[in-house]
Amino acid sequence: MYRPQKKQEKETAAMRNSLMIGDEIVTIGGIIGKVVKVKDDYVVIETGADKARLKMRKTAIASVEKKA
Repeated sequence: MYRPQKKQEKETAAMRNSLMIGDEIVTIGGIIGKVVKVKDDYVVIETGADKARLKMRKTAIASVEKKA
């Protein structure tokens, strides 16, 4: 019963730990941005036409689209 949930948690943690500068991300709040800085527990992303920078925890990232 717990096995699928643990597998999903491991995949999500691996995805968040493999973040690189230049990756496009979507947060759990729906914000789309490009990673410009990666630290242990947080990332800094640029979003919008004015290149606003946001600092957020890695746990707020819902999905990652790797750069080509």
